[in-house]
Amino acid sequence: MFLDYVEIEVEAGAGGNGCVSFRREKYVPRGGPDGGDGGRGGHVFLVGDESLNTLHPFTFRKRFRAGRGAHGKGKNQTGKSGKDLFIRVPPGTLVKTMDGQIIADITEHGQKVLVARGGRGGRGNAAFATSTRQAPAFAEPGEPGEKKRIILELKLLADVGLVEFPNTGKSTLISTVSSAHPKIASYPFTTLKPHLGVVFWKNYRRFVLADLPGIIEGASKGKGLGFDFLRHIERTRLLVFMLSLEEEAPLPSKAYAILKKELETYSKKLATYPKILAGTKFDIADPAHREDFQALASNERLPAFIVSAHTGYGISDLLDAIARTLHFEASALEETLT
Repeated sequence: MFLDYVEIEVEAGAGGNGCVSFRREKYVPRGGPDGGDGGRGGHVFLVGDESLNTLHPFTFRKRFRAGRGAHGKGKNQTGKSGKDLFIRVPPGTLVKTMDGQIIADITEHGQKVLVARGGRGGRGNAAFATSTRQAPAFAEPGEPGEKKRIILELKLLADVGLVEFPNTGKSTLISTVSSAHPKIASYPFTTLKPHLGVVFWKNYRRFVLADLPGIIEGASKGKGLGFDFLRHIERTRLLVFMLSLEEEAPLPSKAYAILKKELETYSKKLATYPKILAGTKFDIADPAHREDFQALASNERLPAFIVSAHTGYGISDLLDAIARTLHFEASALEETLT
C-alpha cells in the first residue's frame, strides 16, 4: 500500500528529578549536600531511510515517545539520559506543523532531523549549596519533554515526471523501459498511486521515471486525484508530456494547454522545468492528431517524439533525449556550484 500523507504525535522524554541527599559518612564531619542532577529526557529524531518509499508503517502506529531521564542519586550521581527515539521515514518526506509550517525537508538517506527535544534534568540539592545556604533540603523536578502533532507528507524523488491525462499510455511505457509493473487497463485512473521505475540507458547514468496518477482539468483545485498527483511532480527535474494520438483523445494541443495550465496554477516553479513532448499510441494514431502534435511541437519549440509502447517505435529516441537533458541539467548545476 502506498501512503503519502499522515499525522503523528511525537513526545520527547521528560527529564529526571534532581535528588535531595546529604553525605553521612564516618569520620567525615559536615558532609553536606550531595544530591545529583536528573538525566536529560530522550529526543525524538526523524531519519531518512532509502529502503522505504511509503509512509504505510504509520498506518498502525501514530504515537511515538522517547525515553525518560533517570532521577539523580546521592553521592553526586547524575541520572542516566533517556534513550533517544529515531523514527525512519522515506527520503522525500516533508515535515510540517499542524498549521502547515515546514519544519524540515528530508531528502537524503541518513539525514537526521530533531523534531522534539527532551526535557532538561532537574538539579540536585548539591547544586544549590552556597556559603550562606549550606544544607538546601530541596531539588528541582525534571522538565517535561516537547510534545507535538506533526504532518508527514511524502513527495517522491524522481528525475522524470510523466504528465498526462488518464489512460494515455504512461504506465505501459514505464513497464516497458523499467522493471516497474504498474496496473494497466483500458479505463481512466488505473494509476491511483505513484510508481517509480529505474531506467538504465546506454552509457548514461541511470535515471528514475515517476508514473504518477493522471491529471484532469481542475486538478490544481483538488479535482480528480488533484493534489495527490501534483505534490509529487514538484520533486522531478524533467517533465515529459504524454499526449495521446488516438482519435478518441483530445487534440494534443488542447491536452497540452490544459496540462500546462494546471501545473502552473499549482506551482509557478513548474513552468521553469525542462519539457519534452511524447505523442503516444502511434500504432493506432489518427492522422489529424499527428498533424496537430507536430504543429504543437513547432509552436512550443520543444523536443518532440512520436512513440508506441506496444511496438517499441520511437522509445529509443525518447530515452536518448531524456538522458541527454538530465545529463545537461546535472552538468549545468555542477558548473553553478563550482
